[in-house]
Amino acid sequence: MFTENIFSINHDFSDTYSTNFELGTRAFLYTNQETLFKTRQLELSHFSTLRLNLKSSISLGLKLRNRDWFEDSSSEIRLTQQFNTKTLLSTLRFGHRFRSEQRFYEDETVFRYRYRLALDVPLQGLKLDVGETYFVLYNEALWSISKISKPEFEYRISPSIGILLSKDLNLELGLEYRLDKLNMNTDHELFFNTSLDLKL
Repeated sequence: MFTENIFSINHDFSDTYSTNFELGTRAFLYTNQETLFKTRQLELSHFSTLRLNLKSSISLGLKLRNRDWFEDSSSEIRLTQQFNTKTLLSTLRFGHRFRSEQRFYEDETVFRYRYRLALDVPLQGLKLDVGETYFVLYNEALWSISKISKPEFEYRISPSIGILLSKDLNLELGLEYRLDKLNMNTDHELFFNTSLDLKL
């Protein structure tokens, strides 16, 4: 069982170009039948996004994940290419995200492909206003391949509750259930997630 916390800063430089910076941490909450709080990793990431139209965008990302400060494990440099598109049905919004990632470790490079379907809806009224809450459900399938490891399939589902604290500040709290190595010996992992999103 883990907890993952993310603080992100977003800025629109124009109607078509925006940037995002994130600082994230992950910690153990419960492992080997023991309750504890032990940091596992610290990560910093950046995305540059180009809006193609009102519904779609493309992004390039870079992530630096440090684990060797906290445990005997390889750190990671990750490159990401992303396509986003969204549709609206009444008050329900659907978001489709396609990602391609190259994950560079000390002893191998992993190529991962991801598809995420997100559904979110305001819990008061027809649109989200300051001080109001919303519900969001993330569903994601992942496929990883490398030269020295067998291909791995993963699935993640994450229900969350968010609140628009101000027009520029958003908070989300949720759970995430992960099924790793679905085509081998499946691992089950549970995350308690918190994200704070600031727009400058």
